[in-house]
Amino acid sequence: MEIAMFVKVLMLVLFFGVMVGVGIYCRRHATDVSGFVLGGRNVGPWLTAFAYGTSYFSAVIFIGYAGQFGWKYGIASTWIGIGNALIGSLLAWVILGRRTRIMTHHLSSATMPEFFGQRFDSKGLKIGASIITFIFLIPYTASLYNGLSRLFEMAFGIPYIWCIIAMSVLTGVYVIAGGYMATAINDFIQGIIMIIGIIAVIAAVLMSKGGFMAALEGLANVKDPAVSSTQGVFNSFFGPDPLNLLGVVILTSLGTWGLPQMVQKFYAIKSEKDIHKGTVISTLFAFVVAGGCYFLGGFGRLFNVDVEAVGFDAIIPTMLSGLPEILIAIVVILVLSASMSTLSSLVIASSSTLTIDLLKGNIIKKMNEKKEVLIIRIFIVVFIAISAFIAIYQVQSKDDSVKFIAQLMGVSWGALAGAFLAPFLYGLYWKKTTKLACWVSFIFGAGIMLLNLFFRDMFPVLLQSPINCGAFAMLAGLIIVPLISLISPKPDKKLVEDAFACYEKQVPAKQKNSLD
Repeated sequence: MEIAMFVKVLMLVLFFGVMVGVGIYCRRHATDVSGFVLGGRNVGPWLTAFAYGTSYFSAVIFIGYAGQFGWKYGIASTWIGIGNALIGSLLAWVILGRRTRIMTHHLSSATMPEFFGQRFDSKGLKIGASIITFIFLIPYTASLYNGLSRLFEMAFGIPYIWCIIAMSVLTGVYVIAGGYMATAINDFIQGIIMIIGIIAVIAAVLMSKGGFMAALEGLANVKDPAVSSTQGVFNSFFGPDPLNLLGVVILTSLGTWGLPQMVQKFYAIKSEKDIHKGTVISTLFAFVVAGGCYFLGGFGRLFNVDVEAVGFDAIIPTMLSGLPEILIAIVVILVLSASMSTLSSLVIASSSTLTIDLLKGNIIKKMNEKKEVLIIRIFIVVFIAISAFIAIYQVQSKDDSVKFIAQLMGVSWGALAGAFLAPFLYGLYWKKTTKLACWVSFIFGAGIMLLNLFFRDMFPVLLQSPINCGAFAMLAGLIIVPLISLISPKPDKKLVEDAFACYEKQVPAKQKNSLD
């Protein structure tokens, strides 16, 4: 046992050492705002694709979503991972990648709120988007700590609070030192760990139940009259509740199109060929990691978990608790990698947004590059500290209203994507999109999720789940923005033509078809 603990501790020390070392190495890339926030818009396909994938999938997916939805939908929860790969990765890169890179570069915008401000010539939109971003990224970050702590307590017996402090400090060190480039390189390393880890864990868990076919047969024999009276429903194609399953697929897949920390990855792409490579790499990464996580969670009912007593977030840790010590160490590093990569993306997105979009030119009238980078670094510390405090309070509180990881993430994703997805997408493609339509989408998306959080019982049964409500907010936004745009005053023609002129710039072909 002492040898096993030594191996686990040694792996953690090596992991942390590499992460911090990369941050120190990348200091030279983080001397100005473009370098710190976007890596100088010079990041290759592998780093960009892995940064996108590792920001997408975290402890929230592995511990929270995989456990809860695997329990609810059985093996059909694998559809969530497939949706993440095809909609959240493949289509996101194809539809948003090139146009995002071209227009944000043309408008000199480094953040999503800055894009809204420049695209629609509205300081108010920029400030409003920055406030929404900061507020709703915090509960998502808190959920990262929650999932990670459960595994650390299982593997090391370390109290929850120390897990949070260690993760906060180490992530803060390499992000503050090296900025986006340090995050991207570490995301690549962490992504490789995640791929190897998820494959090893799936194999080990299935073997513990006699192999894939034996585990599938065991799942077919599971009965839960409270869910369905149909025999074998948990190993069926669409599971016991296809409609709610569809809501999860929409939230977790389409939602990435409106998340600032995800979309900003496209800002940093280097060249045309990198878009094609990044699309393939990111999609395959999602198939393996997301598909693997939900596939694993689908077998949760084969393990004796008292969900009523311990909650959904204990399902995956329970499944892993019987694995060999070396595999548990790999799982800890896997989830740590997933969580730290997502946390680093969240803190860069939030701190850069507050500095560039809220403080600069509004509260602090004059801000040079050096001061801007310093303030971004200060806000990284503030953001990590606030989210860590909320994570500790959330677990120690007796209020169960947002206790599960999936609920925390559902509120955050629903509000951000519900507010931003439609105006951002239409802003890239449709010249008639108006400033008023953006405001309505902001208010509706963020507002409906706040109402769902505090007055959930007043919603229709289908929308009482923050996940379904978030999916509804996104889809509604896609209808609201064009409708409001058509009945509101037309945008300034010169402003629109100037914004869209970037697509017609002649390179070897029109730039909307080729960056080079």
